[in-house]
Amino acid sequence: MPSSDISVELNERIEGFISTLRLGQAIGSYKIAHKTVDILRRLVSQTRWVNAGELMTVVRREGRRIMDAQPSEALVGNMVRRVLKIIREEYASDRGKGEEGDPQDSLHKLLMAEGQTDDFSTPSHNLKVRVIEALNEFLVEIETSADNIAMQALEHIHSNEVIMTAGKSRTVEAFLKGAARKRKFQVMVTECAPSYQGQQLAASLAKAKIETTVITDSAVFAMMSRVNKVIIGTHTVMANGGLKAINGTHAIALAAKHHSVPVIVCAPMFKLSPEYPFSNDQKSFNKLETPNAVMKFSEGDLLSKLQIQNPVFDYVPPELVTLFISNIGGNAPSYVYRLLSELYHADDHDIDADS
Repeated sequence: MPSSDISVELNERIEGFISTLRLGQAIGSYKIAHKTVDILRRLVSQTRWVNAGELMTVVRREGRRIMDAQPSEALVGNMVRRVLKIIREEYASDRGKGEEGDPQDSLHKLLMAEGQTDDFSTPSHNLKVRVIEALNEFLVEIETSADNIAMQALEHIHSNEVIMTAGKSRTVEAFLKGAARKRKFQVMVTECAPSYQGQQLAASLAKAKIETTVITDSAVFAMMSRVNKVIIGTHTVMANGGLKAINGTHAIALAAKHHSVPVIVCAPMFKLSPEYPFSNDQKSFNKLETPNAVMKFSEGDLLSKLQIQNPVFDYVPPELVTLFISNIGGNAPSYVYRLLSELYHADDHDIDADS
């Protein structure tokens, strides 16, 4: 339920975004992240609040409202947590103390502080301006993340290499095109049935004069022996360093491990999630689409005897990933926990609208 302190225009904007998420319209990760932060920035500037505590309550409440529209869309939760972290940091900075603890603090002092909660009830006159400026910088980071990742392409792709990728990722597309400006290499793209997103990526790469071959998903293992590197995108990087990626990615990663081919994942920082994968919670992890692309509804006699599931995502465990390339550089999966501690506050991992 929307709050009475939210304007009609802002509520309509939120409802429109919620409808887009519920309908599962493919607007892309960058647009979802950017739209979420833009709405939260409007909440900061247009709603009434007196202190950081009230502001964080508003952000949590409306953030949870948007998250509930599509539980499998982790990006919305990531952006809400990041905004909460920004509010904490700007509040602490405005009061003259940093959000992070002093590395020189004694172990005794840290242990004594454990369990204590920060007081966010003190009014801060400059907080709104500081938070909005920080959110503007964050939006610029989102907008430029793909370009910053693409700038690192020449460090990882060399001449005459054979690269395998899957699906259609804006980040991977920019990464490959960035390398193609100075290097000649070949790309194999798995078609990723039944969505066939790989065919769209292959067409785009071919227009950029990159030698591209589309292969069926079943040919991945047979072709992997010719591949030098696997470069893929992902929907979400989980807290353990695993991936929630397009269906078929797990098979590619397994084949790469068998043939000792490195798997490189291009993922901007906003895709890192503090959530862990749970096999018993597929509703929030995965998303099921209509099986009509696999088997037509016209085959009614056969469909009545079958139960067909068409999952959108695969889970790829961290031991199958060699390197993450983000907009701030490259890191091993084992370093994800450290990046998460810099992006999100531990108290915001579980977003509760009532807290």
